[in-house]
Amino acid sequence: MASTLYKNIFIATDGSKQNRKAVQHSIELARLSGAKLYAGYVVDTAAFASIPMDAGWEMMYELLEKEANVATDSVEDLAKEAGIVCETVTLEGNPSHEIIEFADNNNVDLIVMGTLGKTGFDRFLLGSVAEKVTRNSKVPVLVVRGDSEEE
Repeated sequence: MASTLYKNIFIATDGSKQNRKAVQHSIELARLSGAKLYAGYVVDTAAFASIPMDAGWEMMYELLEKEANVATDSVEDLAKEAGIVCETVTLEGNPSHEIIEFADNNNVDLIVMGTLGKTGFDRFLLGSVAEKVTRNSKVPVLVVRGDSEEE
């Protein structure tokens, strides 16, 4: 029986091991509610705004775009295995702003994200993104803590 509570769920992914638990939660919620899943990755172009637009920047962008495709395709594969309709999206800009804007423009009922991203400074930034999304989103946000052994 499909739920009317969740029709569209957005999972913010970065492809990290720590994000797997959030991905699992989003897939299970989508399965239980009959919701469509959006697997999204945000290329933080604001972080590269001060870098001159040359071949080096293009190469960096291509690497980030490839990382985005790997991360979202991984979620899509897991969703398909679970019988979930999943659409992948790569967004560009400030991560928290882009996640919230996507949710607003696509009738998203729930945003799912992890508290931990990659390691070091990237980990700090993702925590900051989760906090900003939680504070500013018009829709509920499920923040899933990664497993402690993966921290």
